[in-house]
Amino acid sequence: MIVSTEINADSQLAYWKQQLKDAPPLLQLPIDYPRSQVQTFNGATISLVLPQSLSEALKALSQQEEVTLFTLLLAAFKTLLYRYTEQDDILVGIPITNRNQSESGLIGANTLVLRTNLSGNPSFQELLSRVHEVRLAAYAHQDLPFEQVVEELQLERISHAPLLQVMFHLHDTPKQAAEIQGLKVDDFKVASEIAQVDLTLEIVEKAEGLSCLFQYNTDLFDTTTIKRMEGHYRTLLEGIVANPEQQILTLPLLTDVERHQILVEWNNTTVGSYPNQCVHELIEAQVEQTPDAIALIFEDQQLTYRELNTRANQLAHFLKKCGVKPEVLVGICMERSLEIVVGILGILKAGGAYVPLDPVYPKERLNFILAETQVPVLLTQQGLVERLPQHGVQVICVDNDWSSILQQSDENLTNGATSENLAYVIYTSGSTGKPKGVMIEHANLSHYVQSIRVPLGVTAEDKYLHTASFAFSSSIRQLMVPLSQGASVVIATSEQKMNPLALFNLIKRHDVTVIDVVPSYWRSCTHALAQLEPEARMSLLDNNLRLIASASEPLLSDLPRNWTFGFKHGARLVCMYGQTETTGIVAVYPIPVKDDDRAEVICIGRPIANTQIYLLDRYLQPQPVGVPSEVYIGGLGLGRGYLNRQLATEKFIPNPFSPLAGARLYKTGDLGRYLPDGTIEFLGRIDDQVKIRGMRVELGEIEAVLSQHAAVRQSVVIAREDVPGAQRLVAYVVPNQGQEPMFSELRSYLRERLPEYMVPSAFVILSALPLNPNGKINRRALPAPDPTQQKPQRIVAPRDLLEEQLKDIWQEVLGIEPIGIRDNFFDLGGHSLLIMRLVAQIEKISGKNLPLATLLEAPTVEQLAN
Repeated sequence: MIVSTEINADSQLAYWKQQLKDAPPLLQLPIDYPRSQVQTFNGATISLVLPQSLSEALKALSQQEEVTLFTLLLAAFKTLLYRYTEQDDILVGIPITNRNQSESGLIGANTLVLRTNLSGNPSFQELLSRVHEVRLAAYAHQDLPFEQVVEELQLERISHAPLLQVMFHLHDTPKQAAEIQGLKVDDFKVASEIAQVDLTLEIVEKAEGLSCLFQYNTDLFDTTTIKRMEGHYRTLLEGIVANPEQQILTLPLLTDVERHQILVEWNNTTVGSYPNQCVHELIEAQVEQTPDAIALIFEDQQLTYRELNTRANQLAHFLKKCGVKPEVLVGICMERSLEIVVGILGILKAGGAYVPLDPVYPKERLNFILAETQVPVLLTQQGLVERLPQHGVQVICVDNDWSSILQQSDENLTNGATSENLAYVIYTSGSTGKPKGVMIEHANLSHYVQSIRVPLGVTAEDKYLHTASFAFSSSIRQLMVPLSQGASVVIATSEQKMNPLALFNLIKRHDVTVIDVVPSYWRSCTHALAQLEPEARMSLLDNNLRLIASASEPLLSDLPRNWTFGFKHGARLVCMYGQTETTGIVAVYPIPVKDDDRAEVICIGRPIANTQIYLLDRYLQPQPVGVPSEVYIGGLGLGRGYLNRQLATEKFIPNPFSPLAGARLYKTGDLGRYLPDGTIEFLGRIDDQVKIRGMRVELGEIEAVLSQHAAVRQSVVIAREDVPGAQRLVAYVVPNQGQEPMFSELRSYLRERLPEYMVPSAFVILSALPLNPNGKINRRALPAPDPTQQKPQRIVAPRDLLEEQLKDIWQEVLGIEPIGIRDNFFDLGGHSLLIMRLVAQIEKISGKNLPLATLLEAPTVEQLAN
């Protein structure tokens, strides 16, 4: 008997090892509160009694499908978990008693793991078969204690139960109510305040119907979430009874009330009162109202609305004679100045669509954009001509050719572009290895400008700070919104953008009232201000800022809580969310003075006017409150698509919820979820796109360029945040046999082909990339860069006190030591935000203002000290 027991135990252990091989360690339930580092057991229970008619229909269906009621209810529960998590490998535990092998000494309760594969979107009938087979196999191997299975699999208990976070139990033997001296006594469930796992569904058969008791961990779930879960389970069961042949991803999940709330109420943003005008026409209307008001300020120069309009008109007439008309693309590559705004307005007035090119882009990228757009005309400045590739285009230098432009009429043009024509094409990073041009029409731009000004409250009294690159969509907001309202635009120089103290001096000197910034940049500002003496810091904070708008990347909750309300005049803070493909911002969230401390990332809010935001699964089914889903955007801001790209049909899809012919949705790739009040919370990405210092980066584009290097056999690039709040790009390279390129060589190679913000800060050489069991790259297993590998092998020591001080600052800012006086700041991973910290530290010890150009020209300790 003992030998037989040992053989049985061995075979059962072998079964469970095979059955649970590579099982997912955690079921990603849509929890309300972050998990603590240690598992907690605080629990509560709520119940739902299914109508007797539904209960009887479920029993009848189980008999029809020749499965137990247990199997049917469990399959429905697993469908619910699948719809919540989109994980197709679902593990649920069931308690079991009355063991087969009493001689093993393990008589009593045990837990069985029922692991079901839900991949392929099976019909519910097919899923029933899968669950039934798994259950039978588990019962045949029920004698091995669950604790032994966990021990053998070497599973670790940390913040959640090992292997199982969800349990299911059906009491399918109803007890007869007892009669005691004429009193009817019935069983009742005592609500437990202990939750052994995250979630347990216990179902009891009663005379009035099936009673569903949901026991949950109160440190993870809010009561309202579990109540919604009850409703979803009932809706699923009703859908299963109505059509068991339906695929599980198309079974109904939302109640009718929820569906109407999500699709209609929370997207009821229609506003029909906006003028149907192009943006340059809105600006022309401001010229008529306040011709002498200041429109633009740049350093010591300024233009009134009349002067700006006159110059733009003259340029527009000149461009028309050069063949510019509706749907004609015009390149514009200019330094930050008043002239670049004149150039943009001139192109729009002439009917053309402008294509902005940042002068700091590498020549290869500029060459690609000019070749793909085939612009017949290029606006630039004489000092930039030599940097630009030659494509046989007509080059107009607004500085050298201005005398000819001045000869043109200064009257507003007529018969220019209509709302259906292109306004601009802006290039973003592309996952295929090449940047892609987003096409935005005048109707999109006009809608955006008039819609976003409402939540921002922009009026003619405002002075709006312009800090964005003119080649990014955030530049549109910072330029067109204030100009369309008669406000002033204060354009920061490149130096002021890179130096927080210079920027705050600019804000104070020009009485700036509105600024929108990238959170990572804002964090660097706080660091620079923290270096100041209290009196100097408070002097800078004593300004006229009334609104700080955060955009372009997720806003962590520590920023508004710890710093932004330190302004003497109480600047208001809003978080904004949008995409280049949707012209810009589509959702705004006014941040309360005291936001939820448990929220790590600030919400992105609710859709602006004439905009719809849907959270959908892969089959375009609307998802419930709290369930992570992909963000889809519809409405009047949705652009035309991508220039010369088939990708447009994949990302711009028909809108299944709109009655309007031709209505579309943009598939963002962002992950979000609804909060109970309809506010949307951003959760990250479903692909490899990241935001680095507010700039959109497709990691695939960097990898594609890097793989073209002769010494690189394989590469992968990820965004790491080894230091909180300091996200950076790291490249992992597997070199070709016998070749190991220097990090500086790889950086130089990428800088010649990619914008600076897309060049990784660190490189790691590996013999092979780590893989998952399915053969895909295991990005989570990629090691953190070793700071000692990033530094040069030959260190030249400081020779005097100044070099010693500068070297110490270099090491602190870069997080690398030791550093020599001839080591290049940028080759060690330095980037724009680190430059800001470096400049602030150097100015503190030297007492001198350090122009950004100085560091660019002298990027080593030795050069800068000289």
